[in-house]
Amino acid sequence: MMGLVRGADAWEEQEDAGPSPCIAELGGPKGVAYRPDIEAERHNKKWKERNVTSQVSVKEIKQFLSDILEPRKLVKVINKRENRLEKMKSHHKLRMKGFQYKDLSKRHKNYLKEQAKKMFTDEGDQLFKMGMKILQQSKSQKQKAEAYILLAKAADMGHLKAMEKVADALLFGNSGMQNVPAAIQLYKSLAKEGSYKAQNALGFLSSYGIGMEYNQAKALIYYTFGSAGGSIMSQMILGYRYFSGINVLQDCEVALRYYKKVADYIADNLEKGGGIPVEKVRLAERPENLSSNSEILDWEIYQYYRFLAERGDVQIQVSLGQLHLMGRKGLAQDYYKALYYFLKAAKAGSANAMAFIGKMYLDGNDAAPQNNATAFKYFSMAARKGNAIGLHGLGLLYFYGKGVPVNYTEALKYFRKAAEKGWPNAQFQLGFMYYSGFGLWKDYKLAFKYFYLASQSGQPLAIYYLAEMYATGTGVLRSCRAAVELYKGVCELGHWAEKFLTAYFAYKDGDIDASLVQYALLAEMGYEVAQSNSAFILESKKAKVIEKAKVYPMALLLWNRAAIQGNAFARVKIGDYYYYGYGTKKDYQAAATHYSIAVDKHQSAQAMFNLAYMHEHGLGIAKDIHMARRLYDMAAQTSPDAHLPALFALLKMETLHLLQDVLFLNNVSCEQFTTSWKWTESDHTLSLYWDVLAIVLIVAVLIVLLRNHVG
Repeated sequence: MMGLVRGADAWEEQEDAGPSPCIAELGGPKGVAYRPDIEAERHNKKWKERNVTSQVSVKEIKQFLSDILEPRKLVKVINKRENRLEKMKSHHKLRMKGFQYKDLSKRHKNYLKEQAKKMFTDEGDQLFKMGMKILQQSKSQKQKAEAYILLAKAADMGHLKAMEKVADALLFGNSGMQNVPAAIQLYKSLAKEGSYKAQNALGFLSSYGIGMEYNQAKALIYYTFGSAGGSIMSQMILGYRYFSGINVLQDCEVALRYYKKVADYIADNLEKGGGIPVEKVRLAERPENLSSNSEILDWEIYQYYRFLAERGDVQIQVSLGQLHLMGRKGLAQDYYKALYYFLKAAKAGSANAMAFIGKMYLDGNDAAPQNNATAFKYFSMAARKGNAIGLHGLGLLYFYGKGVPVNYTEALKYFRKAAEKGWPNAQFQLGFMYYSGFGLWKDYKLAFKYFYLASQSGQPLAIYYLAEMYATGTGVLRSCRAAVELYKGVCELGHWAEKFLTAYFAYKDGDIDASLVQYALLAEMGYEVAQSNSAFILESKKAKVIEKAKVYPMALLLWNRAAIQGNAFARVKIGDYYYYGYGTKKDYQAAATHYSIAVDKHQSAQAMFNLAYMHEHGLGIAKDIHMARRLYDMAAQTSPDAHLPALFALLKMETLHLLQDVLFLNNVSCEQFTTSWKWTESDHTLSLYWDVLAIVLIVAVLIVLLRNHVG
């Protein structure tokens, strides 16, 4: 699928640590010492035979190899000099200022070793940079595979970041090379060298029992060390655990400290223009047809939109421009395509397109280099048409003094006009001016008002500043819980959320294990969608990375975490697990409790139907035909999908109720009637499906009656 984002690399944290053992997983020979001269010849030969990607030229790679070979020649020369000195040593005994020649030779030898080691490290660094450059610019799986070969070679040389990259690739199945045992071995070696990225990974694997012993206590230790070392992921995981009380005592204040650290990091990126929300597909809602969903733009639909845009549909042109500008709906970020569509729409008179062109020139990118004058021109064109985005853009230019003198009064005027039109970014800017006191007196009540208005549209920085106000009690009554919930929302905008796309595409392509591992990591970080998706995949029994005996208990755990965060479907699933005894003992009372919660809090039609059935048969709760009838009716009214099942259930219930009345008048008990037909025998097949058979019988009678009526 050309143009669609097919992957994003895991765990892009900036970390430094020491060397580690070599890797034989990707392109490196096992158990063979590294020979620089032979390896260089092989490396050069491979690149000559390969058609290297268009992003990295053959000339560039040849230059890279020549740069590596030069210091190797130098090492050979130094080795020859060292051998010559050794020969001289056997014939002469030299003393220099009280030092014997052997001491000098030893020092010289150590110096040579240090020089060789330094050149070896430099070569690993160059391989790593080359691999990362190809990986970042690659658009095909072949190019990504070539990049990982270079990274594997750099990892073989002890390059820490390369080793972390390769370990992540082996764990998450990047480029289809998942190998969890190899990843674990590598992470353990990295952890010994102090890599807190590896500490976080080992904590994650321990918490799920993926390739390691399921051990929550050990996972907590790994996360603690990772957090202390600076792992943002570990900090987010600990924040979620302390907030939810997962294997630790629930402590909102501790959770607040962890979440604030991560939120500060995210807010800093947001202010620089990063942190675009990623679409999160719910697998449980569309298992039959994953290509048909509103979160990811289907390729055929995209082609149709392109056709409409070329035919002059201005609205489609602006929409495609926005999608390419931000990299949404599974489309790759492409500034050139974005500018192309915006220019076409602007030529047709679209104010939104003019404003977005102004934004592109204000921020600056490859297609539209930063130019304040051009930005001012397009913002002004849009503002004259009353466009909120254009008004907000002019406000930004005056606020920051870009191309015009700083003028807070003018900025305030434009922000107010845009905010009145409902533009959330302008509402945030107004709130920020009142919060910080730029150009006017500080007013925390007004700041809170505008932050709140912007947050209702999902403006991330507005959410962050609301969290700050709740955390410190500035202009509002302090609330730890409110602050944590808001910080959590900001934290979930981190770059790691890109794994939602890679996990989705892996699942769609049939790579279930790779998809599960990625969703499971996000679930551990507190993403509700990832928790329900992980449970859904486990429930399908297609994953192999988790032992069969642990599948249902782990799925139940994940459904429960998703339910606590407000997922109605997950709440019903928990009821199902208790009803059927999946991953736990059968407990009709617990099942009824969860169904009742889903009915009361979420008005779930499925929960109403299930609870009605339990009331009808007295399973875990008192038998109550009237309550059952009421719940069946409520289910039918709540969801159109429940109309037919509820109708059949009511027909069956009323028929059996009528049958019981007839039997009672004839002095025959229902128990005697069912015993005579052997429906209550536990080993009889019909006893398990008697209600289904009753519904089938009723349907058959209805069909006969309808045919007779038509005839």
